[in-house]
Amino acid sequence: MLTLKEFLRSEVKPALGCTEPGAVALAVARACAELPGRDDIAAVRVTVSSSIYKNGMAVGIPGTKGARGNAIAAAMGAICGDASLGLEVLRNSTLEDVAKAEAWVRDERVSIYCDPDRSGVYVLASVFTPGHKAVCLIENSHSNVVKTVLDNETTYEAERKGSSASGFDDGFPQTLQEALAMADEIDAEDVKFIWDGINMNYKVAEGGFRSQQECSSCGACLQGSKFGLTLLEIDQDCGCDKVPAAMEIRSTCAAAAEARMSGILLPVMSSAGSGNHGITAILPVAVLGRRTGKSVEEIAKAVAVSHIATSFVKHNLGRLSPVCGCSVAAGAGAAAGMTYLMGGSYDQICTAMSLLLANIAGMLCDGAKESCALKVGAAATEAYYAMEWALMGQRLAVPQGVFGETIEETVENVGRISREGMRTVDRVMIEILDKRHRPSSVAF
Repeated sequence: MLTLKEFLRSEVKPALGCTEPGAVALAVARACAELPGRDDIAAVRVTVSSSIYKNGMAVGIPGTKGARGNAIAAAMGAICGDASLGLEVLRNSTLEDVAKAEAWVRDERVSIYCDPDRSGVYVLASVFTPGHKAVCLIENSHSNVVKTVLDNETTYEAERKGSSASGFDDGFPQTLQEALAMADEIDAEDVKFIWDGINMNYKVAEGGFRSQQECSSCGACLQGSKFGLTLLEIDQDCGCDKVPAAMEIRSTCAAAAEARMSGILLPVMSSAGSGNHGITAILPVAVLGRRTGKSVEEIAKAVAVSHIATSFVKHNLGRLSPVCGCSVAAGAGAAAGMTYLMGGSYDQICTAMSLLLANIAGMLCDGAKESCALKVGAAATEAYYAMEWALMGQRLAVPQGVFGETIEETVENVGRISREGMRTVDRVMIEILDKRHRPSSVAF
């Protein structure tokens, strides 16, 4: 049986920037680590799944002052990426590295190929020098290096573990009640780790609340909209003495997501392989806990519940999906965490998750970019109201729509809609986005 520590170690990790281009940069950097040196790299070729391609197409890359997309991430991975840092692979990048990477992309030394028949996490990076070819394959999860090759000789191959079609290792409990029981194992070490994640994500939210000039000093390029900040201004216009809980939750989550998607040079604590999932799963619980005076330990355990519930839903959606996992999966996780925090029973936790899923199960993923802040903020708010309804005794009386007899049935219904009913959505979405973003260095 999976333990809480094993779960946190595998599914809750720091990530710098969007995890899809992060996986691209990591795969390239890991391939480069097999080469005798990086000085004479002639070309970088990366084949990615449709899911990686879509999410990395237009998102800001950390520390680049506005550069976007998988091609820049791949170039940066080759120029300055440190594979030992995992999904913080570009932590030590400089503006000189960015300028060099942009030149590589312009000179077509970097190509991104989309394999439309692959979904989920799949990144195959090949790096060429005059005398060598190095390859790295990442699969199933964003930092899961499964194989490296140098000049047709395998240099590393991970032990193949059993994994589900969704891209998760087997061993996760099959029922929500069994899964949530892991939270009871929490100890002081886990509390500290979870609070490291809370503080990490709050710091990114603070970056989203700052002015344009202040944000540029810490490596973000926040241009145009400031959704989190203006939400607070809207509320102030209402003449409220204190920001309502739902508004504080929404603005904090929106600010964090927008800063992250814009490329702020700060990591977030991810959940189920996604930084935006981490924002949605962590910050609503933390904001509510602080407002209601809950203890450090109570908040940490509630956040653990949120992470676990998020992964429970993600096991049915898959690592990457046509629906917005940060809203649907992490939104359900936040609803569970907040309900637990406020003393709700297991049945009320199930009710809150079901209400959230019945509400926004069909929210589409149209790639990673600043407008993810709208979805993250909306999901966090709806999670808060789902919690309030559940604690008031409000619930759906009979199965209807995706809402089933049990939380397991509801989650399976949502997963089927995503896996089976929306099979062509990503292909159509990519066609739409391609017309706007596709550079000459991208091919199918």
